[in-house]
Amino acid sequence: MDPQATSGFQNRENPQQMYEAEIRSLRAEIAVLEEQQESQEREVALHFGEHLQKALASLKGKSSDKRTGENETLANLKAGLENLEEDLARQAKINGIELTQCTVKTLEKSENKMTQQYRISGHCHFLAFQIEFELTEVEEEGIVSKSVTDLNIVVDGSEFTNISTFVSRAEDTKSLLLFLRTLKSFSDWCEHRRRTFLYFKEKYPEAVSLPEGCRAEQMAIKNPALPGCMLYIVWSIEVTEEGVVTPRINLLTKMPEQALALDEKKVAENAPHRFHNLLRLLGIEATIESVIKSMCME
Repeated sequence: MDPQATSGFQNRENPQQMYEAEIRSLRAEIAVLEEQQESQEREVALHFGEHLQKALASLKGKSSDKRTGENETLANLKAGLENLEEDLARQAKINGIELTQCTVKTLEKSENKMTQQYRISGHCHFLAFQIEFELTEVEEEGIVSKSVTDLNIVVDGSEFTNISTFVSRAEDTKSLLLFLRTLKSFSDWCEHRRRTFLYFKEKYPEAVSLPEGCRAEQMAIKNPALPGCMLYIVWSIEVTEEGVVTPRINLLTKMPEQALALDEKKVAENAPHRFHNLLRLLGIEATIESVIKSMCME
């Protein structure tokens, strides 16, 4: 089990979960106040008729003051709710994880212990996820500790196979925060790859193709004047069981036998090694563009 991840979860809640819980509480309080106000108005209309106009008039000032206070309370609560929702939207934009649904069910509650079941749905870029877990809060001698139990994670997306081993490990170790951090890092790299592939496909439509789509690992490069000669950029994103995300970019060559026979300087054979050297010097985008231009040079 990852002690650091568990300790981190014990010391601080996920900000988005706290916002969701506070939003639900405020909405419930607003609904109760609105219902009370409507009930009072209905009661006044029912029990005080025309024969009590004078009495009603004498109470008008007090009643007006009371309703004014209630209206101000409702306005303040609604303003607080709007601020929380805006803050939640900003948090989602910053960390890349957007929650679409959050439900909480209390399973056990005593004087010094409470266990709640959380069900959370959301997405990070194009990867959707569902999380179900139990959060146990124990208070001993004024110190509150929290721990995650019974963690279940579902990730939907074609890239799930790349992180399936890590997800299983996160479930076993109950490492919820580690999962969220790793999901963000992995999704960011997937999105960066997708945008990069699309950019070169649009810039060099005759030379670049994406055989398996823009979200796949492979980009093909060809020169129409050299039939049978192909270069492939293979960009994989690896995730270890410990949540370490590492991009791996390689260049593969596909050349006809005749072309290889004429390649006395072993350009095709040495291309993958030189590609890695360029990556270290120029970075990903500049290196890929250099390869495309070299391939398309007449």
